[in-house]
Amino acid sequence: MREMLKSSKVAAQHLARKALVYLRQSSEKQVKENLESQRLQYALVDRARDFGFQDVEVIDTDLGSSAGIGAARREGFDRLIAAVAVGEVGMVLSREASRLSRTDKDWCRLLEVCQLFGTLIADAEQIYDLSLMDDQLILGIKGTLSVVELNVLRMRLQAGMEEKARRGEMIRLLPPGYVGDGTGKVVKDPDRRVQEAMETVFHQFRRIRSVRQTFLWFHGQGMELPVNKSIGEKIEVVWQLPTYGFVKDVLQNPVYAGAYVWGRRPREKIFEGGKLRRRQGRARRPEECRVFIRSHHEGYIDWESFEENNRLIRGNSLKNTGDEAVGAVRAGQGLLSGLLRCGRCGRKLHVHYWGKSGTAARYLCQGDFHLGGRYCLAFGGSTVDRRFSEELLRAVSPLGMRASLEAVNRLRMEKDEQGRALRLQLEQMDYEAKRAFEQYNEVDPRNRLVASELECRWNEKLEKVESLKTALAEREREARELSEEEEEAILELGERFGEVWESKLCPAPVKKKIIRALVEEVTANLDEEKNVLSFIIHWKGGCHTRFEMAKPVSGVGRKTSLDDLEVIRAMAVRYSDSEIARVLNKLGRRTGKGNRWNMERVKTVRLRYGLKGERGPAPERDVLTLGAAAKHCRISQTTIKRLVATGVLQKEQIVPWAPWEIRRSDLDSAKVKEILECLRETGKLVIGGEDSEAQESLFADNK
Repeated sequence: MREMLKSSKVAAQHLARKALVYLRQSSEKQVKENLESQRLQYALVDRARDFGFQDVEVIDTDLGSSAGIGAARREGFDRLIAAVAVGEVGMVLSREASRLSRTDKDWCRLLEVCQLFGTLIADAEQIYDLSLMDDQLILGIKGTLSVVELNVLRMRLQAGMEEKARRGEMIRLLPPGYVGDGTGKVVKDPDRRVQEAMETVFHQFRRIRSVRQTFLWFHGQGMELPVNKSIGEKIEVVWQLPTYGFVKDVLQNPVYAGAYVWGRRPREKIFEGGKLRRRQGRARRPEECRVFIRSHHEGYIDWESFEENNRLIRGNSLKNTGDEAVGAVRAGQGLLSGLLRCGRCGRKLHVHYWGKSGTAARYLCQGDFHLGGRYCLAFGGSTVDRRFSEELLRAVSPLGMRASLEAVNRLRMEKDEQGRALRLQLEQMDYEAKRAFEQYNEVDPRNRLVASELECRWNEKLEKVESLKTALAEREREARELSEEEEEAILELGERFGEVWESKLCPAPVKKKIIRALVEEVTANLDEEKNVLSFIIHWKGGCHTRFEMAKPVSGVGRKTSLDDLEVIRAMAVRYSDSEIARVLNKLGRRTGKGNRWNMERVKTVRLRYGLKGERGPAPERDVLTLGAAAKHCRISQTTIKRLVATGVLQKEQIVPWAPWEIRRSDLDSAKVKEILECLRETGKLVIGGEDSEAQESLFADNK
């Protein structure tokens, strides 16, 4: 039968070209384990030579590559299509149709190119000539069956996995902190160091309330966490400083809350670059997963704590689109940022910072501003923060003593936690050192190649043990017990909680953390008729209190005085901002905020009130200053002052300390010219036609 097919379909024009043998297996696991399939596919080389082909090329670069929908690009298949398209291939050989393609698109592309260039297709049993209608039909059916077969296999596997998952038994890889007990149940890792390390992650997050700050705390303390890593062909737990992503994944993984989920990150198909491809989707909420079993195993935290942690993480996110206010504790001065909610529309209020140093807080509700409307609610932050602080101190001060005791206990607990982690790490490293010694002790000392390597490993473990002992000793020296005097000082701070709160040594981030620990939310509303703000404080635990205050009015008591504004308006026509600032300071005036005047502050007032200014005294005008008048007449300023003092020359002044203003016409008058001419000839200033013999000469060379 084979010889008949060969003689009827394989022609000289085919043998003049080369034969391509295409190999493919779907996964790396098949490549490593299913070796018999590889042998059968490589055996097609002999089959091609039996047909009479002298030039046979093997394409095996797609071993370990899927041919299904959305799979990665197959380099080998693209090479095959390119070779056929240039007319170099007489026959394409593959073990079966499913090796060539699992999609209708790739299959049709191959058939179209082979038919166009007269290339035969052969499998383990048959040769197909695409110029024949029957062969086209058979290959089309085989291609369709290949696609359907893959879908059927996937559906069977998916159904089997989902059924197993519904029983909570479909477990591929457990996160650090959990192991299987051999009976299919999930239990905590029996290693006490692993357990305490994972508990520390949740404890520190609840204390710090920020993923990034928790991540930085572990790095600052040098505390390592257990991480799953692929070593060889096994997944092992190794200890290392955590990454930010690892800390966040631990906090958001429902497994640590005792829940079982399946289908949390489903794979989805997208059309990109003209081709379908698969990608891993975003993590779903546990309740939205295909399988969700809440109390499946023992958790490191309860489910309520897990949900609270996720609310905190979502609220801290800068990219969060569900809530308009950023809830993380940051260094800004607005104490209520992230806690205020508008009592009119229900939106969270933003905090904006302004002022020269960018620290003055202002709270506002966006309303429909982004749609061309207006802000719903807006008010200054500093006055509101002070009023809120009074309400907070009124509620918290009686509990100051208890809070101080709690702070002492937490400080002790944190020091014990760090020391305990080091002791557990030392215990594990001591075990590994003993094990390394036992391996070294069992080897034949004459086999130096092995003995030297085991000796090096033993020495490395011993060095790590000594390093941990040194670190633990240093930690114990630093983590001394609080003295009685120190405890009394902390308790005294609790009694004077108000003074501590108002102290400059208590930064805004610390105040915010205290507020977040006590307050759930603050609702703000405005009575526009009375111009009164009303606030409702929702305390943790369900209590509510209310307080009211007058709305802070921007600029009250801080506006430029009318007298100063008149000086600026009168002088701005002719004088520079720096000259105006000099005059105002000479007059003892201050800005609305109590600052000294300078060029920038004068400029700000001018622009605010629409006053035009000059960079300096304008030249060639009818009005001259004292210096300009002296220069115009080529005499000293003292002479000008004497002329003014005797009433010969008139001067004007906007305010005291302002520049003199002398008219050019007065300087050019006949009387002034006569006096100045006499002064130049005699060196004496003669006013009113009287000559004073006792007057000293104004010119040294005339004396």
